[in-house]
Amino acid sequence: MAPVYGCSNTVIGYLNLLTLLASIPIIGGGLWLARSSATCESLLQTPLLVLGFGVLLVSLAGFVGACFNVVWALGLYLLVMLLLIAALLGITVFGFAVTGGGGGVQVPGRMYREYHLQDYSGWLRRRITEDRYWQAARACVVGSKACAKIALWTPMDYLQRDLTPIQSGCCKPPTSCTYSGGAAMGGQDADCYRWNNAASVLCYSCDSCKAGVLELVRRDWHKLSVLNVVVLVVLILVYSTAYCAFRNARRAEWGYPYGENHMSKIRPRWDYYWWKWWRDRGERLY
Repeated sequence: MAPVYGCSNTVIGYLNLLTLLASIPIIGGGLWLARSSATCESLLQTPLLVLGFGVLLVSLAGFVGACFNVVWALGLYLLVMLLLIAALLGITVFGFAVTGGGGGVQVPGRMYREYHLQDYSGWLRRRITEDRYWQAARACVVGSKACAKIALWTPMDYLQRDLTPIQSGCCKPPTSCTYSGGAAMGGQDADCYRWNNAASVLCYSCDSCKAGVLELVRRDWHKLSVLNVVVLVVLILVYSTAYCAFRNARRAEWGYPYGENHMSKIRPRWDYYWWKWWRDRGERLY
């Protein structure tokens, strides 16, 4: 029993020491982002801080339990780890569900794609069209200066060069739009009428701009979902090792390989008598 106990507890101790150290830059990044509320990245500060402190506390409980044979700490660690695995599994499935669709439509004769709001999941569309979400996202788009980078492009540049989803949806009108005397002609996409050449207006109120933002969200979320699958596999392996360490620590505390019953009012299991008989027999022989 001793070799197995030492192996499992050592492995889980080292694993949790690494995750404990990894939580420090996560927390530091969240605190650094909290210094400014004018950047898009500041929206991530709360999830980063929650994730960082969560990893710190869970890793600390697992490290203490494995290294110092504290059974209740390992039990708490296993419970929280199980909840984390279940939550991450739910987030991963949800992420794959809401990031289906999108991707844009290739514009004939151009290098870039254009993005349409109706191509994205209903959940994403509802979120981006709510004022409180869109105002924050719009502020981030304007603050990114993405449109300023293509302000001096010539018509030839639009034929030969690629655009980001933000530049395609927010910095120009849809390619299908036609204008006469500076005004959009009738019977066109609604975004054609929302477009204005003023640098502070452009197509920031267009549905194509919202679609461009959703395309970036979709790409990042899809990458995160793939990463979550890898993290889930690692967490399940760590949880299995931690469970082995917890079982060994419980056996060591009881001093009986299969868990001696210390409650005098409850009759011990049948295997306890077998183990006791085998132990007494060995003492008589030696």
